[in-house]
Amino acid sequence: MSEVKSNIENPQVAKTQPLGWHLLKYLAAGAFFGIVLVKSEVISWFRIQEMFRLQSFHMYGVISTAVVVGAISILFLKKFKVKTLDGEDIIFQKKTFNKGQIYGGLIFGIGWAITGACPGPLFAQVGAGATVIVVTIMSAIAGTWVYGWLRDKLPH
Repeated sequence: MSEVKSNIENPQVAKTQPLGWHLLKYLAAGAFFGIVLVKSEVISWFRIQEMFRLQSFHMYGVISTAVVVGAISILFLKKFKVKTLDGEDIIFQKKTFNKGQIYGGLIFGIGWAITGACPGPLFAQVGAGATVIVVTIMSAIAGTWVYGWLRDKLPH
């Protein structure tokens, strides 16, 4: 059986895992996330346009709920020192604010308003039949590549 070595934090102390079956948990989590996105209608271009036109509270409610659930989840993880599925410690690092986050947020928001898609639901949109979103996926990949290429020259 093929094996893959994985340890993101310290490649010199890599542990060996069987290749393949352990990835099913990530497939299941992704499928569940996609179903939640579809059922909550956050992949709907019309819902996203309603949000940007301030015509509906639906998306703001979903986003607010996600922020609250995320905050509670982080508190839970820290309080009970929960480990990853592979038994590794979860480490939270402090983030510093910089003006590049403002520029990035504006670019992200403009792209979201134009395409009707943010990175989370892209694949769920394709799975729901909106195959034109493949163009948005390719654009997101290109944007990520350009960022990596220009990263040293951007304000951080």
